[in-house]
Amino acid sequence: MSLPAAASWLHRDSRTGFEVAFFQSHEGGWRISGATTAVEDGDPWFVEYTITVDAAWHTRRAEISGRSATGTRRTVLESGGDGRWRVDGAPDPRLDGCFDVDLESSSMTNTLPVHRLGIAPGTAAEAPAVYVRAEGLAVERLEQRYERVGDRDFAYTAPAFDFSCMLRYDEHLLVVDYPGIAVRQS
Repeated sequence: MSLPAAASWLHRDSRTGFEVAFFQSHEGGWRISGATTAVEDGDPWFVEYTITVDAAWHTRRAEISGRSATGTRRTVLESGGDGRWRVDGAPDPRLDGCFDVDLESSSMTNTLPVHRLGIAPGTAAEAPAVYVRAEGLAVERLEQRYERVGDRDFAYTAPAFDFSCMLRYDEHLLVVDYPGIAVRQS
């Protein structure tokens, strides 16, 4: 599946800000570079990322840097595509079984499991992810579930946050509407 050269999202409701991402084919997969800035609960932050996925959309590497009032942070996540992860060079067994990276700051990262899983309409899949917080870049495991309820609509749940919504995607399977979080601009 092809991707546009770039996409952008306007944060809304839970925070104010903007995200932009650039897509470049890379060794049969994709290299996605982006940045997101926001003010959330009165606190400003920005996060920059470069995420590399292979041809099967398994995340292989994510380089993430961020800045907030608490300081500047950087983290590197690496996987052989087998669901095992190294965080800043050290194995992290808490993340075993995760194939995607989900950045709290990003709407774009919700495209990764949708591409990788290839969920047929009327079916669902669990998609635990390596979750990276916007402020401070803390890394944790996030249990998630995607259910394809239409051609481009997915019911999304993240039980840890007691959160569920209907995510709408475009023909490239990039998020168009993430209720309470962001809306696609370009």
